[in-house]
Amino acid sequence: MNSKQAKQILVDNLWFNNPIFIQILGICSTLAVTNLLSNTVIMTLGVTFATAFSSWTVSLLKNLIPRRVRMIVQVLIMSFYVIILDILLKAYLPEISKSLGPYVGLIITNCILMGRAEGFAQGNPPAAAFWDGLTSGLGYMWVLLTVAFFREFLGFGTLMGYPVAPKGFVPWTIMVMAPSAFFMVGTLLWISKNIMAAREKAKGGKA
Repeated sequence: MNSKQAKQILVDNLWFNNPIFIQILGICSTLAVTNLLSNTVIMTLGVTFATAFSSWTVSLLKNLIPRRVRMIVQVLIMSFYVIILDILLKAYLPEISKSLGPYVGLIITNCILMGRAEGFAQGNPPAAAFWDGLTSGLGYMWVLLTVAFFREFLGFGTLMGYPVAPKGFVPWTIMVMAPSAFFMVGTLLWISKNIMAAREKAKGGKA
């Protein structure tokens, strides 16, 4: 993988092929954890870790895994990294682990992990697969952090648990509720699609 390929993978996964607002994967976690920034940071770092190392391992072992059982093996690989993550959180961040509850374990079912394993890691070398998994996780991360920023600020008047709202601020109760995550993701999707359409139109005009 050369620098040009690495840059293309980065740009695609952060923007043009973003897991959330382009592929529409991993949406359930926007409902689960994005009401607080601290939970979102840990959750997205966990998904990034699991996606990167799962893709790397799948790529390393792809020629040894019988094709008819490859998806079962991929799930086992993903489970291994998610279990490691769960153990580390319980050992070093018990309060956040308790707050996230079963959602850490459900990283295994996150479509981003399986999507990158099947869509990229199976056909590319380990270094490229790791980079693809890492940048896919970062693409997932920035969208969820944006959602969490607005939900926590408007819903609680805090950021990372610290009060930041001006005096007299009235929290928006709806931002604490799960449907607000869908509204936020829908808004981001609409903005991103309009930006992409405007760029395509500009390119067409120059041509």
